[in-house]
Amino acid sequence: MFDAAVSGIPSGGAYALIGVTVVLLYRMAGTLNFTAAVTGAFGAFTVVTVVDAGGGLLVAVLAGMIVGATASGLLGVIAAGLFSDHDEITRSVVTIAMAMGLFAIAFRLFGDQPRSFPPLFGGSSITLGSVVVPASNVASVVLALGLAFGIAAILNRTRLGLRYQALSFRASTAEALGVPVRSLLIGAWVFSGLVSAFALSLAAPTRQADMTSLGLMVLPAFAAALVGRFTSFSWTAIGGLVLGVFEALAIRVSAISAYRGAIPFVVIVVLLLWTQRRALWDEVR
Repeated sequence: MFDAAVSGIPSGGAYALIGVTVVLLYRMAGTLNFTAAVTGAFGAFTVVTVVDAGGGLLVAVLAGMIVGATASGLLGVIAAGLFSDHDEITRSVVTIAMAMGLFAIAFRLFGDQPRSFPPLFGGSSITLGSVVVPASNVASVVLALGLAFGIAAILNRTRLGLRYQALSFRASTAEALGVPVRSLLIGAWVFSGLVSAFALSLAAPTRQADMTSLGLMVLPAFAAALVGRFTSFSWTAIGGLVLGVFEALAIRVSAISAYRGAIPFVVIVVLLLWTQRRALWDEVR
């Protein structure tokens, strides 16, 4: 059982990392970014393509992160330039259309067959007492929690963070005061693609990795973001890690193993019902 739980940590780390970027963009721009995973999938498939062509793993990972950041940044240019003045629903729907377009391009470039991804840390592991834990699992936990607490610290304690906070409260006023609103928004998109590409490159070797499955990892990332109520980075990271572990444990339970892919949807529905419980109760009464 413990081995099963540990095996879910890389996926949980990816959910956490992507979820944190989803929360960041939502807080900064009021946009639900449905492209958060598919841009990262572009980066992850770039990694395996470079490695298969004979490139070194470090070069491949850097190339993948650049591709993910570039793809997300280009979407950010479109979103910030054309849709920043629209309402939240419109901005979010636009990202759904962007995601569908990226899937179509990705199928042309990479196909939709599972690929064998190289593990970023090889076969290295860490021994904690009598327990041997793969290094990738430790890295997933450290990176997810580090990113969550790091972003919170930057937003609360740095000049750049103050600018982003001004942007999140009232973008028009911030722009009137000289804050480069569009540049900051595009920067948040670039950062999202960078993190997502690395997260999926880290998780892909531990699961069946095709473009569709990687791109749809945005759904459990949304579930993790709901755990943090789209405001808390730390709870989002914890939610993503726990979700990954729970999915792995579900494989061992024959009654629900066939439905483990539906777990993120169940979590989303339960959390939405819980957060809206007072309104639902008042309506029933």
